Amino acid sequence: MSSTTVPFDVKLMNIVSNLAFAAVGLMLLAAGAWWVLRQPFFPIGGIKVDGDVTHNNAVTLRANVAPQLAGNFFTVDLFRARAAFESVPWVRKAVVRREFPNRLRVTLTEQVPVATWGDETGSKLINGFGEVFEANVAEVDDRLPRLDGPVEQAGQVLGMYRVIAPLFQPYDFSVEQLTLSSRGSWKAVLDSGAEIELGRGQAEEVTARAQRFLKTVTQVAAQYQRTPADVEAADLRHNDAYALRLRGVSTVVAEPKAKPKKK
Repeated sequence: MSSTTVPFDVKLMNIVSNLAFAAVGLMLLAAGAWWVLRQPFFPIGGIKVDGDVTHNNAVTLRANVAPQLAGNFFTVDLFRARAAFESVPWVRKAVVRREFPNRLRVTLTEQVPVATWGDETGSKLINGFGEVFEANVAEVDDRLPRLDGPVEQAGQVLGMYRVIAPLFQPYDFSVEQLTLSSRGSWKAVLDSGAEIELGRGQAEEVTARAQRFLKTVTQVAAQYQRTPADVEAADLRHNDAYALRLRGVSTVVAEPKAKPKKK
């Protein structure tokens, strides 16, 4: 009894053929599955919204965002769904995931404003991360400070406010406004209405000038029978000194009138 040995090239052809048939089968199976998934057999049955919804009504959110969601439960683009939710005012971040059998679950993180941004007619706020966002300013605490400057430097402005504001608190002042000019100069407005020109520089330089002013302003104002609450403006941009304007105190000396010439 004899046996016939199958040549190696024939074995190789058989293996390749089997792999090709398997690959085609998998492709057909995947295409069929994709076709089935794209059919309207798996509609999105609901959208569950949780997380921070202080400024947004979950029902209204679903009604506004749902029309922007294309596809069914399996084919809906979660990236676009997230972008749709994050485009809603007050929403800082949205996490969207599928929840079987037919629902989307959205977890929202809302913006937490720490200051208003820009002029008083605007509708911009800034959060604790130094990010400027649009929202209804009427919904926030009117005691929030106002910050302003080049929007790309919003984080720097917030950082400077966090350094400067605590310096004034022991002297019964609060910084209501802080502005960074396009030339890099800082200006603060206190709750008393006083305008303080802080000058340019890094936080250490600005802090040193502010501290020098605060430690001496009571003594300087007392020389004119005034208190720090009477300060209308101060310019700290001078080396080793500052200029001060007090309510009810004139620092302008009138020039003497010329004597009439004798005829």
